[in-house]
Amino acid sequence: MLLFADEPQAAIPKRCGLKIYRYKTKDDEGSRETLDFDPISIEGCAYDQIKSAVQKSTEIIESVRINTPSGLATVAYPSTALHEVITNAVLHRDYSIADDIHIRIFDNRVEVLSPGTLPAHITPENILNERFARNGAIVRLINKFPNPPNKDVGEGLNTAFNAMREMKLKPPVVSQDGGYVKVILKHEALATPDELILDFLKTHDQIRNKEARDICFIGSENKMKRIIQTMIANGLLELVPGKTRYTAAYRLSRRRGK
Repeated sequence: MLLFADEPQAAIPKRCGLKIYRYKTKDDEGSRETLDFDPISIEGCAYDQIKSAVQKSTEIIESVRINTPSGLATVAYPSTALHEVITNAVLHRDYSIADDIHIRIFDNRVEVLSPGTLPAHITPENILNERFARNGAIVRLINKFPNPPNKDVGEGLNTAFNAMREMKLKPPVVSQDGGYVKVILKHEALATPDELILDFLKTHDQIRNKEARDICFIGSENKMKRIIQTMIANGLLELVPGKTRYTAAYRLSRRRGK
């Protein structure tokens, strides 16, 4: 029904579409006063829902303007991330709950709320590494459509995370909130390698090149070595005494703040 009916909402006695909201604010919550227009309802079969919701959300996002030091600028999110998050919501929501998926577009973020909690052993912490399909039949069958919205390999959110990183934006935030799985795409620049390393050292005594590469998503050992050397020259880091070139580790410089 959800896959093949033109209007499954007419036959299923519960809400199973999407609603899109545009709030002209950066506040934590939207309000009637900040709602730009009446919520847009997206219905139809699951395949059409995904296509229409991505298209309409993209159109609305492209109309958002924010103030920057250089003047008004257009907000942009990676299209792949938006597509994957919406696809994930439609395919993995809890259809036993009479509610729509809610897409809320703010000045500084996009929130996608999918009815239900995460299934089985899946948590916000392990969601990128574990697989479990609540609606396995829907996931498999929609993958057989021409130009399917999913690849059926459990990589949807991983793709979204990678796309945000490639655009130098902070990673999506996944949480369970009031009976929904919420995914937030923030329009916030990813921290610099220096900032990520210093943040790591707030809770760790030292850091090695490999650990620094992991948290900064930098593949080259030599590139990370140059970053660390610059931080040492700037008085931010120092070599941990007693280490060899093969076990080298770095800590916050004792000269910082002097």
